[in-house]
Amino acid sequence: MCQHPYIIRLLDLFENQDYIYIVMESLSGGDLFTYLERRNFELPEKRAKVLSHQIATALYYLHSFGVAHRDLKPENILMVSNEDDSDLKIVDFGLSKIIGPNESSLDPFGTLSYVAPEVLLQKPYGKEVDLWSLGIITYLLLSRVLPFDDEEDKEIARQTIQDAPDFSFEPWDKVSDEAKDICKRLLEKNRQKRLSLEETLQHKWFSEFKEIYDSRKGGANKFEMYTMTEMNSSKKTADL
Repeated sequence: MCQHPYIIRLLDLFENQDYIYIVMESLSGGDLFTYLERRNFELPEKRAKVLSHQIATALYYLHSFGVAHRDLKPENILMVSNEDDSDLKIVDFGLSKIIGPNESSLDPFGTLSYVAPEVLLQKPYGKEVDLWSLGIITYLLLSRVLPFDDEEDKEIARQTIQDAPDFSFEPWDKVSDEAKDICKRLLEKNRQKRLSLEETLQHKWFSEFKEIYDSRKGGANKFEMYTMTEMNSSKKTADL
């Protein structure tokens, strides 16, 4: 079902007497965590913005089909190549779940440092958990560290549930107010007050992408505007 420029493509599936073979597109850049590690976790804000925007458009596509990833983290995001400006692809849908518009889940899934507080509190949750994970990843891209981290799992859980993200240390003094704002609003503890994907994509921090949206408004619905599928397809055709 998923055919999006920033989501891994399943190309084929076949089996013989002994094995099941899953054929997926080849991505040579390693995962996002390795990409950051190779660069000492130092990225220009503009590059962090591009990567965050790619994740957000892919999530908009997934959520439009009712799919919540539920385990979004750098290790589940692969880079197309080793180049600095490589695109990314979301992978590993082993914990994903289709959640309808008026549905919620109580399954305790996710990875501790990236999981939303409502999951830890065993409260009903929806696709907003992916927005929290996007906030964690964006914070990491901008600051080189995770907002809630410790050697003890219980302390990470406590911080996630109780503490506000810290923006008082370097390099946050060099980060734009818009970037800080989107992180704060994505890392809202109350899932009802957390930024929606549409609000995220319309945020001032992503204003440089506004021209793309505006150019596609003529007759296009929000799905076509925000998922970037049409634009990427046209670009590939032009490149060929």
